[in-house]
Amino acid sequence: MNANLFAAIAAAFPADVSRVAIEIADPATGMLERSVTWSEIESRTAQIANLLASLNLETGARVAVQTEKSVEALMLYLAVIRAGYVYLPLNTAYQSSEIEYFVGNAEPSVFVCAPKNFAWTEPIARANGVSHVFTLDDHSVANTGTLLTAASAHSSTHEIAQRADDDLAAILYTSGTTGRSKGAMLSHKNLRSNAQTLVSYWGWTADDVLIHALPIFHVHGLFVASHCFLLASAKLIWFSKFDQKGVVAQLKRATVFMGVPTLYVRLLAESSLTREACSNMRLFVAGSAPLLIETFNAFRARTGHTILERYGMSETNMLCSNPYLASDGERRGGTVGFPLPEVGVRITNDEGKRCAVDDIGGIEVRGPNVFSGYWRMPEKTKEEFTADGWFKTGDVGKCDSRGYFTIVGRSKDLIISGGYNVYPAEIESYLNEMAGVAESAVVGVPHPDFGEAVVAVIVGKSEAVLDSGAMISALKSQIANFKVPKQLFVVNELPRNAMGKVQKNLLREQHRALFTRDT
Repeated sequence: MNANLFAAIAAAFPADVSRVAIEIADPATGMLERSVTWSEIESRTAQIANLLASLNLETGARVAVQTEKSVEALMLYLAVIRAGYVYLPLNTAYQSSEIEYFVGNAEPSVFVCAPKNFAWTEPIARANGVSHVFTLDDHSVANTGTLLTAASAHSSTHEIAQRADDDLAAILYTSGTTGRSKGAMLSHKNLRSNAQTLVSYWGWTADDVLIHALPIFHVHGLFVASHCFLLASAKLIWFSKFDQKGVVAQLKRATVFMGVPTLYVRLLAESSLTREACSNMRLFVAGSAPLLIETFNAFRARTGHTILERYGMSETNMLCSNPYLASDGERRGGTVGFPLPEVGVRITNDEGKRCAVDDIGGIEVRGPNVFSGYWRMPEKTKEEFTADGWFKTGDVGKCDSRGYFTIVGRSKDLIISGGYNVYPAEIESYLNEMAGVAESAVVGVPHPDFGEAVVAVIVGKSEAVLDSGAMISALKSQIANFKVPKQLFVVNELPRNAMGKVQKNLLREQHRALFTRDT
């Protein structure tokens, strides 16, 4: 049997491949612009897969991609998997120093970028030994880019590459506490098993219509949303970016919506979001960041729908979910529900022993969805797994008497802003290199739209004059915008405990009300 994820996807294609699979909507209005059939998914992915095969890449070659969200970019992902290579998605907000690190670390054989970024990304790719650099436009631009031009010369039929369960399918880079990202290695089995579980657990059928308004460079949009639609042979309404008016305009035609908490906050700000607008919907899913109970309750009151919250990570795909069926229990706001079938989740104390009910401890997980380790980091991989094979997530949580899990905090100072992971150590490393900076501390504080906002507190060197605005501007040219502090404060000293450790909890409390609506 071919364990290639694309083999499972192809097997799920409907008998009538002339059926529309994807409808592309104008983000602002929700009006449909064009459609893609299942037959076109088959032929387009085949052409790109044949192009990649013609490059004589080595087994396990990586294909790094930093392009705007488009259906063509989704086809590229599927083609990479189909051809048996390893997909490496990169956030579109990453700047030169970040791209240089990822390309240098992963050593891809192919790099695909947006044409507007070719001038600065191509030299980085070439300097790091990348043999093939292509461009890919989004569908709104007349020139489709060199990738599709080259692919068009190849056959529209392709035999899916043979792959085993444990063969590498994707590498997703996650931020690290030391300031450098780690590449989580995900196999065909990791991705396939989790997608099949979600299709079953969330009640997917071929009659479903999913509104896809998420980015496709991380787990939520690329794997969870896309794989569920594909394995259910459902229909997708594709938004290149999220716009609340456009999304609400399509809710009456849809059955499923997936979003990060920020998107739900913005939907609630849209007056056209009503019970009538949601009358055809069966499921709203939230993840990638904690959903405030106020948002959970307000959405239920406005629409009559109870958001299903779930929990996952780049390293593990989805781990827990609130129940889909009422017979399995209620959806409880503030919790992430129960472990998914075949997934193990446990709470342990500092001695590695299981915690009692409602006791807080570290979350550890295992299952067919859990990654094999970090790219070229064997020691770090060993460190993050227990002796009996459980992955230490770094999250802190508890489990109640009914089996509902709650995430109560995050170790390693992780900030989740707008659904994106931000690690303070990375931002601090850039700040500390700036002229006149003696030290810095970065924390996350509550934000009504993004969930958390990044805030930096700086101590200057003796007699140094620091301009917070100029420092923020400098950061914007170095790192992704979602990592850039929304506020930067210059102080005389940072609060420390008796051991000299910076007390970030005091900084969080000090700036807690910075972005609340009544300030």
